[in-house]
Amino acid sequence: MDAATANRDIVVIGASAGGVEALMSLLPRLPCDLPAAVFVCMHLGATSHLQQVLGRSSSLPVVGATAGAKIERGTIYVAVPGVHMLLHADHILLRRGPRENQARPAIDPLFRSAALTFGGRVIGVVLSGLLSDGTAGLRAIKRCGGLAIVQDPEEASAPSMPRSALRYVKVDHVRRIADMAELLAALVRQPAAPTPDIIPLDIRLETAIAAQELSDMKADDMLGKPSRFTCPECHGALWEIHDGELLRYRCHVGHAYAAEDMLSLQGREIDRLLGTLLRSHQERAALARRMAEEEKTKGFPRLAEMLEQRANDYEEDATLVHGLIRDGGHSPEVLTSGQEEMPLDEEQRR
Repeated sequence: MDAATANRDIVVIGASAGGVEALMSLLPRLPCDLPAAVFVCMHLGATSHLQQVLGRSSSLPVVGATAGAKIERGTIYVAVPGVHMLLHADHILLRRGPRENQARPAIDPLFRSAALTFGGRVIGVVLSGLLSDGTAGLRAIKRCGGLAIVQDPEEASAPSMPRSALRYVKVDHVRRIADMAELLAALVRQPAAPTPDIIPLDIRLETAIAAQELSDMKADDMLGKPSRFTCPECHGALWEIHDGELLRYRCHVGHAYAAEDMLSLQGREIDRLLGTLLRSHQERAALARRMAEEEKTKGFPRLAEMLEQRANDYEEDATLVHGLIRDGGHSPEVLTSGQEEMPLDEEQRR
């Protein structure tokens, strides 16, 4: 792949929720003589059959990404579970780097590495998906001379990713899936755009972090400034990054989040904590009632009455927490009855 005479021969595609359907419609429309290599990244679970699913109808060979594989035009490479797919020189890197936007593989590391390695030869494509993975990577592609294409949000099953890209990136083309293959077939035959003589430092640093080649808090200081928030995954300090108008966060371990992803994760954590609190209050109420039954049979009615009252208090607390869960946690009120518990000492048993 001669950089001196290259066309726009690197196509990187990111998708999430609703992306399988979009890819199954897009890839079969690509011509079998496409003079470009195509790289597909979707958010995957522990196992994936995406390669086989896409390969059934594609006019181009579809292969799972392997470490060290040489990049060949006319081939579609699919990210595999548990590792980021990165591009370097003329081959593929697979690295178990830190998650970005809650995902590994994630779209942004692929897009950044393509921008760093191939500059103006890259075409970035963001398809259907939730939240905002792909936006920062698409910005990197544009900053390095590449093109940005986004699926029309009006037809995307999950329009958040396309809308985020349109909000923060100067996108070159917005297309429905039915029209996107023809556009790509034309663009990959165009001469590559100039690549900046010096790739921006933040793109180089963040690509190195994904490749596990850099783990230094000094690098975080170069990317942004310390924030008051902590990483939802490792609970370490977060650095705040202003990527154009896009607000992002990254911790010293390397976990990275767009602001929207941070908000989503915090909401999940609140739901988890409220669920734990609800279960605890329900279990305490049940245990207090069981203890009350025991004290009645032993002839301690006063203690049994106190335990019954305590069980009622726990149930009231549980009802309050259940209301917070049901209503989305809008109430800032304290989650307990406010009555201080007194120990059950031997004197109270009399």
